[in-house]
Amino acid sequence: MSGIRVRAAGPHALLVELGSGQEAEAFHAELLRRRAAGDLPAVREIVPGALTVLLDGVEDRALAGRMRSWTVPPLSREDGEAVEIPVVYDGPDLADVAEAWGVGADEVPGIHARTEFRVAFCGFAPGFGYLTGLPEHLGVPRRATPRTRVPAGSVALAGPYTGVYPRTSPGGWQLIGRTPDPEVLWDPAREPAALLSPGVRVRFVPVGVAG
Repeated sequence: MSGIRVRAAGPHALLVELGSGQEAEAFHAELLRRRAAGDLPAVREIVPGALTVLLDGVEDRALAGRMRSWTVPPLSREDGEAVEIPVVYDGPDLADVAEAWGVGADEVPGIHARTEFRVAFCGFAPGFGYLTGLPEHLGVPRRATPRTRVPAGSVALAGPYTGVYPRTSPGGWQLIGRTPDPEVLWDPAREPAALLSPGVRVRFVPVGVAG
């Protein structure tokens, strides 16, 4: 790990800044591991971001200095049980993504479904996870003109991320498919309400393609 920067974020919080998204994911996983093992001082909440991890409810201020000296192993995408999400690969941007990847449209579902994803962080809407795992060269830009209405359950790409829209909303991501059961992504009656939370492995299972 190239090094971390730890800042105070109010009287009882620490913001850890990392050098890359991969480092942020690995550091978040290390925090969870240490907390599960009883090796982390009491912390109320651990919230990962694209390049940061926020620790809220920190009572031990000396933790900041100790974290700087941690040896954090690289994140293994094979650790933990994976959540499987069925996908019909028939999105309106499938051809555009195929062109950006330099492959045929019929190859996009296989490439995407063979990828091991992990939720890096959450945001945008309740239940929306930013999933990493695609190689850097398969990143795609957002649409030049966002859609005013993206249906719930849409499977989409933007930059290095894959996401699944938990509810109908505006959006500028490239749509490659949809899950037949979008309600499973966010259910207030369930504990936890979100199917996808930071650190969770995700696998997409094709149940249909454009044809």
